[in-house]
Amino acid sequence: MHTPADEQPIVPLASPVEAAAADADFDAAAPTQETPRESATRTLCANCGAPLLGEHCYACGQPVKGMIRQLSSILADFADTVLNIDSRIFRTILPLYVRPGYLTTEYFAGRRVRYVTPFRLYFFLSIAAFFLVQFAVGDANIIGINLTGEGDAISTAPTRAEAEKQRDAAIARINTVAANVPTNDRAKRKIDASIEKLQKRAQKRIDYLDSVEQAKAKGEPPPADPGPDVKVSLGGDENWDPKTTPVAISWLPAFANAKLTALAVHARENAARIAKDPKPFVIGSIGVLPQVLFVMMPLFALMLKIMYIFKRRLYMEHLVVALHSHAFIFLSLLVITLTLMAANWAAQAAPWLKTVLDWLVVGMWTWLPIYLFAMQKRVYKQGWIMTTLKYGVIGIAYIVLVSFGVSAAFLVSLATT
Repeated sequence: MHTPADEQPIVPLASPVEAAAADADFDAAAPTQETPRESATRTLCANCGAPLLGEHCYACGQPVKGMIRQLSSILADFADTVLNIDSRIFRTILPLYVRPGYLTTEYFAGRRVRYVTPFRLYFFLSIAAFFLVQFAVGDANIIGINLTGEGDAISTAPTRAEAEKQRDAAIARINTVAANVPTNDRAKRKIDASIEKLQKRAQKRIDYLDSVEQAKAKGEPPPADPGPDVKVSLGGDENWDPKTTPVAISWLPAFANAKLTALAVHARENAARIAKDPKPFVIGSIGVLPQVLFVMMPLFALMLKIMYIFKRRLYMEHLVVALHSHAFIFLSLLVITLTLMAANWAAQAAPWLKTVLDWLVVGMWTWLPIYLFAMQKRVYKQGWIMTTLKYGVIGIAYIVLVSFGVSAAFLVSLATT
């Protein structure tokens, strides 16, 4: 006989819809199962098997990312590693240009990760600035009328009529350009000076050709043709002959004197080429300027160290100041060159805009020394009188050193290229 306790409760069967919903809830609540290979690949170093706690293995140092990935990802890593070009560049450029000393004080305060590091900032801006400057100088004259090469045809004209023809043609070209480009008083003075120079060169050639005709009429040998060449005076003798009077320095060995003689001859030949087309040498001089400034930068930091010796700052702190100062100078050159190129374009497309851009360039050049002075005062926190005195001494000494370095680099380039 069955009792109520022996009876099992009757559970109603779930509908197909309810059963499917229950299965979906169970699957969502259950943890996702990973294969052992997937789990090990994600959590263990592929090289040594140590657990991974970040983008690099703490045991062997191997990075999680390898070369087998998207090219865009590799290029982004390269730009970040070499130039540190990422979102930090936008947080760095604006305060670098408009807030003197801000980046330096932030660096000293320990807030560094949000900005591009001083050396990488200097490196990136120096490359960008001088690449643009060389492009602007090589492609077009952005600061005035380019007269390179004008007058060479005059200096080599075979007859008086040809010299007058080349002179008139050159002056006509200058007047045509001047008539189509709005000019200020300074530009007009440059144009007048250029025309006067061409007239003097033409008259010199005409006088020579007349002397040749007079010599022929008298049956005398004609005078030597001066031509466009430039003579290099070595030791006060314009007619220096390296064969008869080579360089002879008593305390140098023979091979060194021979090398110096060869360099002097090469320099004289290059000087003659400069007279015909100085543009390659101008571009070359601009090209060596970054190297000169890079060498001078530690000297600039040393001058800061000497001037602020009682501030008891480490030399590396002064070097950071030097890096940020030079980075600002390069950024200024970059912005000024871009503005000059825009002004050159606006001279014909929008004359009213050219005047605005010209005044903007003047403001940029004025801002450059003001910025460096304000930066020095903000970083070292001294009074106006002492800051002005030290700023003047450092500025004059640095300009002299840079001028000497550029001159030496140009002479070396003249003798070796």
